[in-house]
Amino acid sequence: MKLGLIAGNGRFPFLLLDAARAQGFAVTVAAIREETDPEINHRAALDEKITVYWLSLGELSRLIETFHKEGVTLAVMAGQVKHKQIFSSIRPDWRLAKLLMNLRTRNTDMLLGAVAKVLGDEGIELISSTTFLEPLLASEGVMTSREPDEDERKNIEYGLGVARGVAGFDIGQTVVVAAQACVAVEAMEGTDAAIERAGALMRTLDEESGEPASILERRLTVVKVAKPKQDMRFDVPVIGTQTIETMIRAGATCLSVEAERTLLFDRDNLMTRANAASIAIVGVTRGY
Repeated sequence: MKLGLIAGNGRFPFLLLDAARAQGFAVTVAAIREETDPEINHRAALDEKITVYWLSLGELSRLIETFHKEGVTLAVMAGQVKHKQIFSSIRPDWRLAKLLMNLRTRNTDMLLGAVAKVLGDEGIELISSTTFLEPLLASEGVMTSREPDEDERKNIEYGLGVARGVAGFDIGQTVVVAAQACVAVEAMEGTDAAIERAGALMRTLDEESGEPASILERRLTVVKVAKPKQDMRFDVPVIGTQTIETMIRAGATCLSVEAERTLLFDRDNLMTRANAASIAIVGVTRGY
């Protein structure tokens, strides 16, 4: 059994690689020069069933040729490819350039959906990125030792409405809320950067005024959702320990994620760190 792995940044590709190998798949990795951790080479050196090819983001034709050469008919995307890369100095090949020119909008869903269609037309089926990692999906309910308090629950309820609206336009999937007011909305910069921006904004309040804190509760609540029609083949919501560390620095005390549609990486360490910092983490369902 052969699997093609289109590897972005972070730990996601490594987790999926391990899970696929555990199920007996030989894996051909298309590592993206602008994104993939070079450690992937070390992993391949230790396992003869892992083959790595390094490609640029712009080389869609070479990606297809590589998978055809290796006999890959089943593929998966894992790991983030920063959306801002479409504005970078990459040079698309003729196939990708044609795809980009024909897009009505260049949001994540439209771009990756078009890539998936091209792969499908070439006999390469792109499957859900959670196929091998279902045990890592967030469960419904409170997952930490501390439950959200009343203010945090109000923030979650408000934030869900805002986040789902933003996600519906494929702008971002995360909002940061304080006292039922939106402090930051994620766009191209990503979840952690949006949280950092919210924390920095709240810190400026005292620095600028020198007055005592407002009577409004300033603790930040982070709300992350899946898109209304989330395509689980790509851009699946992900939370890791880095996000918890970012929340701690920003002064965020509560995290809401969408149950069964959000991957929690390094779950044990994530929960241990959240509990130590008294951060509440809750999984909510789409009907919440």
